[in-house]
Amino acid sequence: MSVRINDIAPDFTAESTAGTIKFHDWIGDNYAIIFSHPRDFTPVCTTEFGAVAQLAPEFAKRKTKVMGVSVDSVEEHVKWKNDIAAVAGVPADFPIIDDTSLTVSKAFDMLPADYYLPGADRTPANTATVRSVYIIGPDKKIRLSMTYPMSVGRNFAEIIRALDAVQATDGAPIATPANWLPGEDVIVSMSLDNKAAEAKFGALDIKLPYLRYAKAPK
Repeated sequence: MSVRINDIAPDFTAESTAGTIKFHDWIGDNYAIIFSHPRDFTPVCTTEFGAVAQLAPEFAKRKTKVMGVSVDSVEEHVKWKNDIAAVAGVPADFPIIDDTSLTVSKAFDMLPADYYLPGADRTPANTATVRSVYIIGPDKKIRLSMTYPMSVGRNFAEIIRALDAVQATDGAPIATPANWLPGEDVIVSMSLDNKAAEAKFGALDIKLPYLRYAKAPK
């Protein structure tokens, strides 16, 4: 069964480079991003984990915890962290989960349609679409999901942008337009009439009866 937006994120207990983690407890009252990859020591994944390591201050500013998932062991992750640090220029201090059992990958529906249980002879292609991203809210609900093919490295600037949009709209009667960035105008929900919208957001920029822009609340 697929994991959908607004589902409660699957809870799990797993070993990681930061010790034993109980996922929901680990999230606490933060936002969380869990992202996965096909195998340790693969070129694209090394650049991706390096990008996450470099963005650690940005995630911290957004009160967001980050966790990597790999279908390799903690021992392999620890060795791989040296390569990640060499590429990124900073250490990868976020936890990386041991998912050799595929428990987390299956729970989050990260695997390709033709996957099979990995064995000693497996290659990264056997778990190719374990290149997924989930943004999870403090209430443990899935806010956003993305899945990439093995040949396409993720754009973590877009993941930061999407996280900003999720946080800006969470519980607010607004949405973000295409290519929105923090500080730009947002779209006011049709659940508010013009009078209520103006009382809440100030003057509206009405492009169409159903497309009304306002300054984003701070």
